[in-house]
Amino acid sequence: MQNIDLHNHSRVSDGLLAPADLVRLAAANGVTDLALTDHDDVGGLEEARQAAKQQGIRFVNGVEISVTWQHQTVHIVGLQVDPDNRSLQEGLQAIRSGRLARAERMAQDLARAGIPGALEGALRHAHNPNIIARPHFARFLVEQGLARDVPSVFKRFLVKGKTGYVRHAWAELSQAVSWIRGAGGVAVLAHPGRYALNDLTLNTLIDEFVQAGGEAIEVVTSNHTREQTDYFAAQVVRRGLLASRGSDYHGPGESRFEPGKLPALPLSCPPVWQRWAPPAHPEPPASTRSS
Repeated sequence: MQNIDLHNHSRVSDGLLAPADLVRLAAANGVTDLALTDHDDVGGLEEARQAAKQQGIRFVNGVEISVTWQHQTVHIVGLQVDPDNRSLQEGLQAIRSGRLARAERMAQDLARAGIPGALEGALRHAHNPNIIARPHFARFLVEQGLARDVPSVFKRFLVKGKTGYVRHAWAELSQAVSWIRGAGGVAVLAHPGRYALNDLTLNTLIDEFVQAGGEAIEVVTSNHTREQTDYFAAQVVRRGLLASRGSDYHGPGESRFEPGKLPALPLSCPPVWQRWAPPAHPEPPASTRSS
């Protein structure tokens, strides 16, 4: 039985686990097909691929690209991308180059609120300093005793209207989709129910995503309620799109679901993994192969 999870993060971006450790966790949970989709970086794919080979998991190259759309940050997942594609690499590098500047402004805002040392503290939690992100700041704030856990941080800090939030211009929607398609991948609108958009604006986002060449919506994800899952499943069917399933896992204590522990994709939805043709059976783990 397939157990496909196409949205996960490692410490190459803002996850807590090394790529290989993430793969081993997924294997322990019965995942058969796994994508690593770190934010704006493909540096963990090779390590994850080698670990997946050892575990007998089919591996999907992925990335999650940060986009600014109507002053809102949204995320586009790319699946089955060629990580060596020049346009994709250059686009991701351009996004990463702006992250430190944003982090410096976030730290300045926190300092004005009486929380000094936030940049240095966040960097201590960032395995890859080129991808310093809000979860790294959140872990620092928990460390300082200012919140119980990382999810609690985002109720008080780092989100729009709260201390530490800084507006930032990421890639344009059309750029992100173009980079993914140019790298041979499928563009997926990530966790659309998470965005603070009304129904009309959300439909406009989906319209523009499809017009840019987007082909799939993440229907099942840890960020969605059952009602949202049903709503986006209906959107997929009505628009003739594909559906994806991904836990958006970041690490122990920070994510609602571990890899592979999500509800199943609704039967009405054509799955995005129909776009590629994996082998009928994954390669068995190295420990079980005959010599």
